[in-house]
Amino acid sequence: MLALDHTEQTAELTLCDYPSATKYGAKVPVKVSGLTFGKAIYYGNTTLLDMKPGQTVQGLVQFKSASHMKDENVTTFTSQGIYLMAYQRGEVSYGTGSSESIRWVPNHLARNMQARIQILFEGDVAAFLTAILTGNKQQLSTQAAADLSEAGLLHILAVSGMHCGYLLAMTTLLIGKHRRRAMVLCTIPLLLFYAALTSCSPSVLRACAMLSLFIIAQLLNAPDDGWTSLAFALFLILLHNPFAVASVSFQMSFGAMAGILFLTSKLDSILLRGKAHGKVFYFIVTGVAATFGALFFTIPLCAQYFNILVLISPISNLLCLWAAGLIFTIGLWSVVLHFICPPLAAIVAIVPGLLARYILTVAHLLASIPFHAAYFSNPYLPPWVLFIYLLAAILVLTREKRIRTHMLALGLSTGTLLLSLCLGVWRYHADLDAIILDVGQGESVLLASHGDFALLDCGSAQDWKDPGKLAAEQLRSMGCLELDYLLLTHYDTDHISGIAALMARLPVKTLLLPSLDDDEGLRDAVLETAAHYNVPAREINTLEHLPLGAAQLTIYPPLGKCGDNERGLSCLATCGDQDLLVTGDMSDSTEQILLETYSLPNLEVLVAGHHGSKFSTSDVLLDHLTPDIAVISAGAGNRYRHPADETLWRLAEHNCTIYRTDLNGSIHFTFN
Repeated sequence: MLALDHTEQTAELTLCDYPSATKYGAKVPVKVSGLTFGKAIYYGNTTLLDMKPGQTVQGLVQFKSASHMKDENVTTFTSQGIYLMAYQRGEVSYGTGSSESIRWVPNHLARNMQARIQILFEGDVAAFLTAILTGNKQQLSTQAAADLSEAGLLHILAVSGMHCGYLLAMTTLLIGKHRRRAMVLCTIPLLLFYAALTSCSPSVLRACAMLSLFIIAQLLNAPDDGWTSLAFALFLILLHNPFAVASVSFQMSFGAMAGILFLTSKLDSILLRGKAHGKVFYFIVTGVAATFGALFFTIPLCAQYFNILVLISPISNLLCLWAAGLIFTIGLWSVVLHFICPPLAAIVAIVPGLLARYILTVAHLLASIPFHAAYFSNPYLPPWVLFIYLLAAILVLTREKRIRTHMLALGLSTGTLLLSLCLGVWRYHADLDAIILDVGQGESVLLASHGDFALLDCGSAQDWKDPGKLAAEQLRSMGCLELDYLLLTHYDTDHISGIAALMARLPVKTLLLPSLDDDEGLRDAVLETAAHYNVPAREINTLEHLPLGAAQLTIYPPLGKCGDNERGLSCLATCGDQDLLVTGDMSDSTEQILLETYSLPNLEVLVAGHHGSKFSTSDVLLDHLTPDIAVISAGAGNRYRHPADETLWRLAEHNCTIYRTDLNGSIHFTFN
């Protein structure tokens, strides 16, 4: 496949699933004729949306390797068995191919199930049922996805052992536990079919392999060994695709299962102590033990991939896991019934619909609790995690069984966690803290002073970045419960794309906007988002001074004559005799107008205009403001080649110390 990288040639592609819409057309996973293994993602026009799995596309295609995507080297695609990106070039022809083959039945059934779910349910309830039954989470609203993530409940929707366990329980109930041969003959093919229906993610393949061994062990009256089953599943998945080891789904699934096998039974024995207890107590203890077991090896993974440690996850799991089982079971029956008797299906669907609303409501309430989660943007949290593992290692190696010792360890863990959270807040004690967040190719500048907070822009041009989530987590780590000001310099996507995710996670008091109509109609989308979250929006058309703790914000109104970039806002943050300036994406001509219209002070920090474009941060601006430090917010390997060499030379000639988010990550300044 490497031989096809950066080549254009005529190729025949077979669709492996139903296409999905993109901003500029459609995309779909495909098999490339002549290649014996691996897939490609094909990007074509909207005609693809009328096609189905098995059909073919033939024409001129540009190929690129999928092994180096998303900044420097992220293996998201290769971990899924996708090794090429394929782009339509010119006219193409379409064929029926193998679209009528039985091979595509799981894809067709998943599509039909999703369509019937949309009939039976509405809104986020429909999205929840679609996700829990088919693994497709794309229909969840920003608010629902944020709530489930912040409450530690998003794993309910990741098709895994829990879902396969529900299927096993249903088939056991229908066939009978004593009919072991029938169980093997029916359940294993059913599990494999369900894996195909849910796109064969590593987590569901792991569950299918382990449950298949469990069923076979029952048939042979052999003991079930969880570690052997886990190793067998690991062998099968890596045999099929060695790159799967880089998949987040793979790592989280195997990490959670390993933790459950290693820790859960130990916690059960410590807490239950071999005594008889009531059903409620037993349910709580086993639920908490399973949660801590699943977390044991996945906390580092959550830190690496999600930047979050959900502190209330034991509570959220206790409140919701029982409902998830009923939603899956009854929801599946309601969808099956809809193929046979739609009126009866609508009646049955009432129960999973109500339970899904219950989980979404609980998730929203839990996510609104202050300090419901800790974020690894707090530098004191990783040492705390190491301390916890050290404590656990001591308890395991000493084989300590006394409940008093374990309670002492729990107390130490809780106390040191509280200390790390407090230190994370106290770290930002300056008269003005300024953090230029690393949002890739975009911009987001966070300002904090004595408990007041402002965010200047919140966007990224890279769709795998989540600037709103990043900003909200950084703000919460600083002790922010409500954002005082959200200011948007202008309406480009790389400056506004994260505001919905931000508002879904954190209340915003005031939204400040430039008084202008944008070129792409994004202003209406911003105002609609603000209205949805009851955030008052105010347009700036004159010079304004706003208090921010011990600092002050000076907002300059639009000054340019045409284009979004030239008619945006600028903001000066002042703390005593120290200043930081953000100019958005304005070019040198508008910088000249800014200098001629207002009297600006000499700067300590300048956030370079337009991500370091050669048309911004002019010699005139640098001569007038003489900044000591220049910060460039740009994404690694961006297609605009920001920052430009010309800009870097200008900054060097003016003796500016240069920091770049693509090289240095998020950058923190303090002013006193």
